[in-house]
Amino acid sequence: MALKLKEAADDTKIVQLVTHSAHQIWLAGLGAFAKAQSEGSKLFDSLVKEGEALQGRAGKAANAQIAQVSKSVGGTFDKLEQVFEERVSRSLNKLGVPTYADIQALSKHVNQLNASVQELLKSDKQAHRTPPKRATKASKETSRAA
Repeated sequence: MALKLKEAADDTKIVQLVTHSAHQIWLAGLGAFAKAQSEGSKLFDSLVKEGEALQGRAGKAANAQIAQVSKSVGGTFDKLEQVFEERVSRSLNKLGVPTYADIQALSKHVNQLNASVQELLKSDKQAHRTPPKRATKASKETSRAA
């Protein structure tokens, strides 16, 4: 129970500190605004220039950090992608799903078989196109005699 009261007292102090800090920031803002009004646009222009300079430096630093992080993350994602592809491939093989290479080999074999069938059909058509020799009287007589 005593700990809860102590924690509540600490929370109250924290709230007071935050409130006081926020109030001081507000007052500093009002002071800056009053000073800007009294000194005119000259101060405002100098503040804008300082802000632009700071933004430029911060932008360069941020871009450098982003580039560095992108490089390290890019390599990690490449490794992760490779591991994922290998695991999926192994799982598909266990299930009996053919690979791309299997399908290509099968397709090549089917094309070879189609070519062979076409050649057989051509030779069969040519064999049927040559008219059969008609039997002559002499051959009919020999076949009857036999």
